[in-house]
Amino acid sequence: MKFSKTYITLVALLYAAFTIVFDTFPRSTVSQLEKRELATFPPFNLQKLADGSFTREVSSWFSDSEPYRDHLMALSMQIKDLIRLNTGEDNIVFHAATDNGAESANTPSDMETPDDAENYEPQTILDENAKIANAGIIITGQVPTVRALMVYGGGPDGCTGYAQAANKYKETFPDVNVYCMVIPTSVEYYCPEQVRKRTKPELPTIQNVIAHLSPSVKPVDIHATLGIHANEDIFLRTDHHWAPLGAFYAAKKFVQVAGVPFRDLDSYERRVVHGYVGSMYGYSKDVSVKQSPEDFVYYMPQDVDYQTTYIIYTINQNYQVTSESRPVKGPYFYHYKDGNGGAYCTFMGGDTKLTQVRTSTHNGRRVLILKDSFGNAIPGYLFYSFEEIHVVDSRYFTKNMVEYVRENHITDILFANNIFKAYSSHTYGNYVKFLTQGNGVHAAAPKEDRADSTNRHPAAAETPSHNSEERSTPPTISEPATTAPETQVPDTLS
Repeated sequence: MKFSKTYITLVALLYAAFTIVFDTFPRSTVSQLEKRELATFPPFNLQKLADGSFTREVSSWFSDSEPYRDHLMALSMQIKDLIRLNTGEDNIVFHAATDNGAESANTPSDMETPDDAENYEPQTILDENAKIANAGIIITGQVPTVRALMVYGGGPDGCTGYAQAANKYKETFPDVNVYCMVIPTSVEYYCPEQVRKRTKPELPTIQNVIAHLSPSVKPVDIHATLGIHANEDIFLRTDHHWAPLGAFYAAKKFVQVAGVPFRDLDSYERRVVHGYVGSMYGYSKDVSVKQSPEDFVYYMPQDVDYQTTYIIYTINQNYQVTSESRPVKGPYFYHYKDGNGGAYCTFMGGDTKLTQVRTSTHNGRRVLILKDSFGNAIPGYLFYSFEEIHVVDSRYFTKNMVEYVRENHITDILFANNIFKAYSSHTYGNYVKFLTQGNGVHAAAPKEDRADSTNRHPAAAETPSHNSEERSTPPTISEPATTAPETQVPDTLS
């Protein structure tokens, strides 16, 4: 009897503690782990009360904004990791698809599932807009060098539309050099043989793109280039992006095809953000990723002057461009302190902007890069190669492309997108739409093609060259946190 009373008392105290915490403690508003803003209390009206939607929204808000949400999720991951069976020396874990379609809103949209992808094992894609992290993430290796890989489901006949978009640009701009690059992802080079059946090879898709290019469009095939350097840190272990070093080798290959000068890494200043844990921790919800931080290493060009100008886009909760700024000068490189999970935003601060870099390289060559967030790491290696670099994201562009190319005297156009984005009809559809759309703000990206992990855009600062003093005050952020996994703000600018 005494034991029963003690047990009942402990249970009652536990419930009382949970009641106090969940009903009186401040609600969470942002989840750094999930890289998103949490639900807010819904506005009240009689119609919503009558049809029951108000109470459903309140219930959703209550469960989504629980106090200490990130701490509780991290604790849950640690418990699951402790009770998980040992899978052998390679410690390979496969995070399979869930039945919760809403979870796709919390995965990187620059890694979309190909529209005509085959079914994954052990579960199928939920719909054509399901994100690849929802279908499966492979975790391989042991702490502290765990690597997270996103499986690829595209077929050998995919990406034809991407090639056709490049062909359309060459047809539209016959006097402009047009290049087409498809960026492979880390699973192509680091997938353990034991789980190779979980993913499809990317090389056949890349070869299909090259086969469908017009003879006048120049392919930039970096698949083998990256493979040669796969034993180097060319891909991030804890993030779905490649590492800046991988982008360096890709830029070198592009410059060889374009026939312009290039500088090796000894012309750059090496910078390091220690203790970096990227997007794959939140996407996989595997604590071993958090326990395996890495160095985020990037390179700043020296002995070349450059000035970066932005037109910054404001986007709404549906990820549509609602307004744009006047041209403002700002840094190309944003600097982050050790441990900051937003370090991939080092380049241009993100995606929701139109970027123009003028350099002291005067050779009459002006390149326009059409890219997703993988392409953000490329332009910084081209300051010795082109006198101007223009950067356009596949989701955010409010001008008419024909007029833009003519007015800016563009001589070269590079398509540079990771294979998931290249496969997506949203991507190449947008590129073709840019050719005919009018100037001005458009309803840009549909919700299913929302901004990816790097579209945090810090307000541009007056920083005319690479050797400006670093700033101690972080810039502001103007779009909602749900637009990007990296909600962190850069610590200094240059």
